[in-house]
Amino acid sequence: MSTPLDVIEGFQDDLIRMRHDLHAHPETAFEETRTAAIVAAELEALGIEVHEGIARTGVVGVLRAGNSQRAIGLRADMDALPIHEANTFTHRSRVPGKMHACGHDGHTTMLLGAARYLARHRDFDGTVYFIFQPAEEGEGGGRLMVQEGLFERFPMQAVYGMHNIPGIPAGTFGVMPGPMMASFDLLDIRIRAKGGHAAFPHEATDAVLAGSALVCALQDIVSRRISPLDSAVVSITTFHAGDTHNVLPDEARLSGTVRAFSASVRDAVETEVRRICEGIAHAHRVEVELSYDRRYPPTINTEREAGVAREAATRLVGAEHVLTRAQALMAAEDFAFMLQACPGAYVWLGNGTGQQGGCMVHNPGYDFNDAIMPLGCAYWVSLVQTALPAPAAA
Repeated sequence: MSTPLDVIEGFQDDLIRMRHDLHAHPETAFEETRTAAIVAAELEALGIEVHEGIARTGVVGVLRAGNSQRAIGLRADMDALPIHEANTFTHRSRVPGKMHACGHDGHTTMLLGAARYLARHRDFDGTVYFIFQPAEEGEGGGRLMVQEGLFERFPMQAVYGMHNIPGIPAGTFGVMPGPMMASFDLLDIRIRAKGGHAAFPHEATDAVLAGSALVCALQDIVSRRISPLDSAVVSITTFHAGDTHNVLPDEARLSGTVRAFSASVRDAVETEVRRICEGIAHAHRVEVELSYDRRYPPTINTEREAGVAREAATRLVGAEHVLTRAQALMAAEDFAFMLQACPGAYVWLGNGTGQQGGCMVHNPGYDFNDAIMPLGCAYWVSLVQTALPAPAAA
């Protein structure tokens, strides 16, 4: 008797063609009009109810089977990144400066593949919402979907997400309750000083020295202000000041990011960043202007739904291929906003190791591993069957 994975492997070539087409035509945040149109057309062709224009370019498909009032959501992200692709294969990006460097082309295709199977077989009892989200890459499309009433328009008991991860073997999943991904905050710092001649520093105030002291002091937060049992990252990634050798500039600009796995640590880091900026301003006789932008909260799985996701993956690949004690990642994911509004779970799908898995995401040489696509589709199907089981035959 054929399994869902067997059936899906039968149309794997179709999935690859679709994925390659999406990869060749990347669209960045809130510009996913072509991608959204393809998604809507594919769902409509399957007889799935389609809702468009959610969070500008988002799409939700609705599929019902049986009589149960239970409902779950399955979410895939659609957007690409503003990166110029370095690959030379035939399906490389045709849009200069944009590419699918995170695998969202694969995520979109896998959810469409699952929709194809479920629409034809309907071996579940309840409602499945296929959520195709725009603007995951730093622009908060997930937050906008929630703000526009995603969970009011499409009431569900749980919502689930999935992301490929290079470095995890193909055929392996990772899921655990609690944090899966970190929060994502941005720092922008402007230091105003009294510029002057570099030969007479005593007659000026030094924006470069103040900025350097600030960079060093911020590193004390993680090493000396946060418990060793907690995790956080404070990284300053840009430092711009001055134009020539013999002038002390009157301004310096710095930027960076903060990551944490809990709200309390996130709050503590922000408090310390503000305190240090005030102290550096006083000590160096400069003005320090801080912009602290909270982008994404931590991605935190609820225990019950993490268990459902683990069971679905285990049924598919066996317990030995499901990581349940993996280290959470300091990267961030705006699926976190959906998890704040609804119980749910986010899982990792191994993209492969070594040459097979390619480089890490957000790299100009990255490409989604087509070989894992049927497994990702089958996971969504297994999840639906686990969360919305059809009544046992008499």
